[in-house]
Amino acid sequence: MTTVGIIAEYNPLHNGHVHHFTEAKRLSGAERTIVVMSGPFTQRGEPAAVSKQARTEMALHMGADLVIELPVAYAVQPAEWFAFGAVALLEATGVVDSLCFGSEAGTLGSLLPLARYLAEESSELQSEIRRRMALGASFPAAYSAAAAVAFEGTLPETESPGDAGELLRQPNNSLGLHYLIALQRLHSKIMPLTVPRTAAGFHDPLQADSSIASATAIRKLLQEGGSPAAYMPDYSVSILEREHAAGRGPLSLESFSIPLRHLLITHTAAELHAIHDMNEGLENRILRLLPELEQFSVSGLLHALKSKRYTHTRLQRLLLHVLLNHSKKEMTPSILAEGPGYIRILGFRESGRALLKEMKQKATLPIVMRPSLCSHPQLERDLQAASAFAGAFKEPRRIDMYRDYLEPPVMV
Repeated sequence: MTTVGIIAEYNPLHNGHVHHFTEAKRLSGAERTIVVMSGPFTQRGEPAAVSKQARTEMALHMGADLVIELPVAYAVQPAEWFAFGAVALLEATGVVDSLCFGSEAGTLGSLLPLARYLAEESSELQSEIRRRMALGASFPAAYSAAAAVAFEGTLPETESPGDAGELLRQPNNSLGLHYLIALQRLHSKIMPLTVPRTAAGFHDPLQADSSIASATAIRKLLQEGGSPAAYMPDYSVSILEREHAAGRGPLSLESFSIPLRHLLITHTAAELHAIHDMNEGLENRILRLLPELEQFSVSGLLHALKSKRYTHTRLQRLLLHVLLNHSKKEMTPSILAEGPGYIRILGFRESGRALLKEMKQKATLPIVMRPSLCSHPQLERDLQAASAFAGAFKEPRRIDMYRDYLEPPVMV
């Protein structure tokens, strides 16, 4: 039996995700599906709409056979490391035959040759990235522009270097490209596939005449107290409503303003400098700005810090690193390049039991069903992140804050 891998956040799971899931199975011809999913915090540096267990439940109701957690060490990272960690997990299962992701391009025609080129990280590319960053560009902007310049002459005659730049400026293309780069660097035999992103774009607002909306638009609707029922399958809506009725969301970065303010004002510049991605004197800038804020809020601090160099998303991730005490020394490129140290099972259907049995024979990493039975620095961070997430609920309970220890994987 063949297995297709999907990398997702399902934040929350909506009709667009269902379309991608259906197309992934159709294109791959796979009978089984493994999803690698972010935990309580996401790649954009935000808390998820609901817990990882609730989102796992959504995925299993959709038809996923097995859901694996992407360690927070990779989940709250730029596209390069997010993609690498997720692809490394799929590779480590030993049972995944293909990986299907959504893209604006809808084809691998331009993405694959670009990925092969960028996987080598030539000195010319690195030099061009550094040059553009020295001129004030953010890393994503510098990377996209440098890649387009360095890739000149390698595209088919019908395309131009400008097309490569445009390709990389589209968020799903960019993330998909990093999945392909990760497959190259891991020398993986997993076959890549892509599904065209339909209807709503990454940041598009809700459309009354469409049943598909972006997760960003749905989360905005939730924060405003609206109902996303028109854009989500019934089971996702039901789970979402259950979680919210119990006071378990929706959360935003503002939900963590009190602990973040405490951490920022009680840390010295040297202590903040030790936090992952706190570079170029940003710690001093933060400490200078804090007394100037009339009333502390995460949004106010982000607005004050944002610049051409420091994107909103990067700053959000940085604040999460502060909240979760992620240090530079534990997230160096050499450590991240080692990949995840375990395969954490979040949930499975009855059909997933056979997958688990096969993985126990073929996987190259330990399979973790109960965190108490595994000791790994990345797993410790995952457990801390889950507790911090639940600590922001309206009425934090022991069962929520220590759910990883108290409950087995989700089953439907």
